Amino acid sequence: MKISRLLASRKPVFSFEFFPPKDDAAAAQLVRTLEDLKSLKPNFISVTYGAGGSTRAKTLELVARIKNEVGIESMAHLTCVGHPRAEIGSILDALAEKGIENVLALRGDPPRDQKTFLPHPEGFQFANELAAEVARRNFCFGVAGYPEKHPEAPNREVDLLYLKRKVDTGASFVITQLFFDNAHYFDFVARARAAGITVPIIPGIMPVTNYSQITRFTALCGSKLPARFKTKLETAQADLQAVTRIGITHAVTQCQELLGKGAPGIHFYTLNKSHSTRKILEQLL
Repeated sequence: MKISRLLASRKPVFSFEFFPPKDDAAAAQLVRTLEDLKSLKPNFISVTYGAGGSTRAKTLELVARIKNEVGIESMAHLTCVGHPRAEIGSILDALAEKGIENVLALRGDPPRDQKTFLPHPEGFQFANELAAEVARRNFCFGVAGYPEKHPEAPNREVDLLYLKRKVDTGASFVITQLFFDNAHYFDFVARARAAGITVPIIPGIMPVTNYSQITRFTALCGSKLPARFKTKLETAQADLQAVTRIGITHAVTQCQELLGKGAPGIHFYTLNKSHSTRKILEQLL
């Protein structure tokens, strides 16, 4: 089922994001996580795409397995990184052959050996170009939004202009980068609506389970931890169970306010773990 149809129901849409496992142990962990979260009946599951297309085959395999074997609607991430246009077309053909109807069109992060994004000589430079290619086919697709601004954008106005270009190719929804202060999301939505972006904007929430890890993540994506929340995490950082409890409490509060004020659903960045996401959803459903 296309995600646009799920969003049209006007009921909150809950989704989980996973990344392809790198080895057999990680694969076994992911299977356990999927089995645990399936009982929560997520509306869809998305699967990320490694830098430089490094997990392309695993992404294709996992999204197909989730939809066709696990029985949950799935969405494949697709990036511009490292791919000529013809190869992008082949990937989209492969997704369609596996029955995948949903794609998240992203520019993607550069490989670790590159400081800045360098497009393939025969590829796409911007996410809106990739989105336009996806739009030529019978996919429902979404794009990414940044409540606190993309790290590479010179200002919020330019960042919003780029989002508008992506949505105007035919995107059905926006999924946001992670954030920890809801004021950023509500301001982002208001500015997007004023700019003529009318599609649903799904907030992306990451339950914190490790202080040093979330410090790295926020530094990379340009998100900020609210001062009081950061102090709590910093104080408890040596106790991972305490950090997890603090992270769950904060995420529950975020989600309750977001849904109460009209957010179309929640997209959980799970990091391939189920405990925190389960505890949060149990308090929301």
